[in-house]
Amino acid sequence: MFGTIRKHQTWLWAVIITMTIISFVYFFSPYQKMTSGSGSVNLGSINGQKITREDFTGARAEVFLYYYVTHNSWPDEKTPGFDPDRETIFRLLLLQKQKEFGIHVSDAVVAQIGREMLRPYQNKSGGSPAEIFKDQVLKQAGLTMTDFENFVRHQIGLQDLISTVALSGRLVTPEESKGLYVREHEELATEAAFFPTSNYLSGVIVTPDALGSYFTNQLPNYRIPERIQVNYVKFDLTNHLAEATNQLAKMTNLDLQIEQAYHSNPTNLLQEFKATSLEDAKLKYRERTLKNLEIQAARKKATEFAYLVEEQESKDPSAFSTVAKEKNLPVQVTAPFDRFDGPKDIAVGPSFASAAFSLTNATFAGPVLGDDAVFIISLNKRIPSEAPPFEQVRARVETDYKTSVAGALARQAGNAFAQDATNQLAQGKSFAEICAAAKVKLVEIPPFSVSTQALTNYDASTLNQFKQAAFGSAPGKVTAYYPLEDSGVVLFVKAKLPISEERMKRELPGFVNLVRSSRQNEAFQLWFRKEAERSLNDVPLLRKDRAQTGRTAKS
Repeated sequence: MFGTIRKHQTWLWAVIITMTIISFVYFFSPYQKMTSGSGSVNLGSINGQKITREDFTGARAEVFLYYYVTHNSWPDEKTPGFDPDRETIFRLLLLQKQKEFGIHVSDAVVAQIGREMLRPYQNKSGGSPAEIFKDQVLKQAGLTMTDFENFVRHQIGLQDLISTVALSGRLVTPEESKGLYVREHEELATEAAFFPTSNYLSGVIVTPDALGSYFTNQLPNYRIPERIQVNYVKFDLTNHLAEATNQLAKMTNLDLQIEQAYHSNPTNLLQEFKATSLEDAKLKYRERTLKNLEIQAARKKATEFAYLVEEQESKDPSAFSTVAKEKNLPVQVTAPFDRFDGPKDIAVGPSFASAAFSLTNATFAGPVLGDDAVFIISLNKRIPSEAPPFEQVRARVETDYKTSVAGALARQAGNAFAQDATNQLAQGKSFAEICAAAKVKLVEIPPFSVSTQALTNYDASTLNQFKQAAFGSAPGKVTAYYPLEDSGVVLFVKAKLPISEERMKRELPGFVNLVRSSRQNEAFQLWFRKEAERSLNDVPLLRKDRAQTGRTAKS
């Protein structure tokens, strides 16, 4: 809302409506938190050592740099899971521990690693990678090369700290590593008997009494949730295409940015843009930038409208319509929608419904970004939750009832089959003979191991069920019946397949390194959690969220 922007602050308004995409990044920059305002700030202390403004700002810069080098982009205020305050305090604790352990990284090592990190910023004209990185990356967030140097030095020191406090995690014997490899990679040959729910639908008898009872018992599932209708003024993105195109033409370094990102991590870049080549990624990057510029322009117009509504002396709902009429902007009304699905008659984003349901009669919300427009919205009316009459949802109730009963029949048949198969296998019959006698189709499942991530023709949830069932059973045995999304399965574990000695010899060294790294990281996380719980009791920024002070640190 715009309640903090008053009439006498027109100079502030002028700043806000002319912000660019780059300056929005600066708004969330490492320095903004500690350089705004005046007077002293109580940041608390770590292990009795007071946190100074300078220390906090420096650590915060390193937190943002860590995010950039791992994601190839700066975070913003909506980045999920990123809390710069918490991460900064954790960083300060780690820096303090580096000093306690006497860890010192030489200038020569810092320079060498820094050059390696900046190598992707070498351009065709031969410009200095450091200067390019400073001008095109660091300046976006108000950072300096000194910040980068400190980040590199402390990141190397962090690796030394991990090696020091988590040395036990490196201890893996050859026998243990081979056993772990076998457990992770040994495949099972299995056969399956499936029991699709659809096979049992024809056997479901629907009676009025049964349907009525099912509807009564499942009434909460059919209740129509509270709905809402909102008035909205729409600012289409396409109205700003020409303006955005002109701005895009002035951005001469877009190709260089994408080339640097590509050389740094080509796989991630192509995946991010769903591109097939560098040229394809460049094209899609330009398309994304163009849309962002359209959004920026539309948001500016929407914000100007919202400001005028806020400035109205009357704070009743008519203020919204009054300003829209003065500006010759049509006010439209959505069809009723709930907070879970949002409106169906306009293309909106995920935040639209939550913004709408926060409205009262005297408020408005926005700018709210949609798929092709920016919206300013106000409340039209609320429609209370209601229980629909049976006849209104009869078709849906009947479908649900039949599916529920068919699922129960499939489960009953699967359980009976599993028990019968167990008995007949003990009598010497094959699984194929048992399936044929029960008129159940036998399916050969591709071999899989604990480490298998994908299986042809089966989704991830089904594969996980296969693992749970098969690796809990011995070769030559059948599993219990396991329900799947729209069916159920009984697996027959035929055999454990021998591991290729050649493959194991080739992959074992890398596997051992992964095990050591994983165990070392676990040991470090445990150590750090204990240190955080002991050391961060006097940090005001964490008191709002003390339950998370033991959250794992980035390594």
